[in-house]
Amino acid sequence: MRKMMITLTAFFMPLLCGGVSAEVYLTVYNDDLGLVREIRNIGIDKGTAMINFDDVASRIIPQSVSFRCLDDNSARILEQNFAYDLVSTEALLNRFLGKNITLVGENDRRYSGELLSADGKSLILRSADGEVAVVAAAKIVDYKFPSLPEGLYIKPSLRWLLNAGSGGNRRCEVSYLTNGIGWSADYVAVVSDDDNFIDLSGWVTINNQCGSSFKDATLKLVAGDIHRLPAAKGIPDYEVMRKADALMGAAFAEEQFFEYHLYTLERKATINDREMKQLSLFSPTRTKARKVFIADAAGYYRRGNDDRIKIKTNLEFENSAKAGLGLPLPKGAIRVYKADSKGALQFIGEDMIDHTPKDEMVRVYLGDAFDITGSRKIVNREDLGAQGYYFRETYEIGLKNHKKETIVVKVVEHPQGWREWKIVKSSLPFRKIDNYRIEFEVNVPAEGEATLSYSIQYN
Repeated sequence: MRKMMITLTAFFMPLLCGGVSAEVYLTVYNDDLGLVREIRNIGIDKGTAMINFDDVASRIIPQSVSFRCLDDNSARILEQNFAYDLVSTEALLNRFLGKNITLVGENDRRYSGELLSADGKSLILRSADGEVAVVAAAKIVDYKFPSLPEGLYIKPSLRWLLNAGSGGNRRCEVSYLTNGIGWSADYVAVVSDDDNFIDLSGWVTINNQCGSSFKDATLKLVAGDIHRLPAAKGIPDYEVMRKADALMGAAFAEEQFFEYHLYTLERKATINDREMKQLSLFSPTRTKARKVFIADAAGYYRRGNDDRIKIKTNLEFENSAKAGLGLPLPKGAIRVYKADSKGALQFIGEDMIDHTPKDEMVRVYLGDAFDITGSRKIVNREDLGAQGYYFRETYEIGLKNHKKETIVVKVVEHPQGWREWKIVKSSLPFRKIDNYRIEFEVNVPAEGEATLSYSIQYN
């Protein structure tokens, strides 16, 4: 095990000025952003003096710092520096280039002299008599440095030149934005035996890689897409690691906030650095659902003379109170399960849902149907003039149902929406969704077939 023999007493003293956090508030956004607000008791000198505010996130956005002394309105920051050059073997070696250090190798063999080079694989020292020694880094047991150079810090710190009208212990509020922390929603849906209901539960996963821990924090989550400027360059991105920490039984209170939604955890939470924590967004809720089959012409593939269409299996449910839900749902992954004949839950598909306000429909794509097939082909094309620019096409969509119950398949067609068009003939009613999509509903009998045909004219 490698050790660094350095004296840190003189270095620790100024860090105590950073104070002790009395209150911590953490707001986490979807897109790798967090807002930290801390209230600390800080010793302030009257007049102008330097002060260190330590234990900030290493991925802090320094330009976002806001300072307010709650006990002295005259206190203000004249200058701010973000000190992120942290103590490490590499940092110490870089600072001691051209200076004397001591290395302890295997069998307690010592090398002392001026450090000429350190490239991670070997170190080169020049002794007082001019002898040059090359020592393999892998064989070094201890590094001995005479002191800790100025400008290296144990923790990322803000250094302020502060001017105050009075001195003493003061309550100060500090807020800042930091990258490296974000949250996502995950949902688990269990489909009932008759496919008419789902039991839906929601989870929040917070991933904290910002370089700071937040103990007993008031936690808030913002759901929505906020606009941000391109990330600033020049601040180091520290190595991240992950570990999972699931916490059951949590509950969030939801409220509308500006053009977003705000979720507040109804108790304090500790979010450690380099940790993934899961919290319950809401308890399992039963809501009505239905299975929907969709034949979308945009997803067909060619096989022989026919254009085979994959029939997509979807699960739809209305996010409304009358359907059993009615909660603003943050965007996230939804994973769907159903019990087999033995009662064991089996995974049947997953999809992403977008931010969904209440009273909106949610559609989850689960996969392609096994027992339903489709084909699509052009059966006629007529040239109506203008060198083929005006024409009429007739399409035929065939559906086969190998299931033992009658089904309804939604057929979605995609006209050339940039042109003027109209349906001049159709075997079934249709609905124009927009200029690029039309929709038909086709009843396909059990173990039977059905055909849809329509003609579209482009003018």
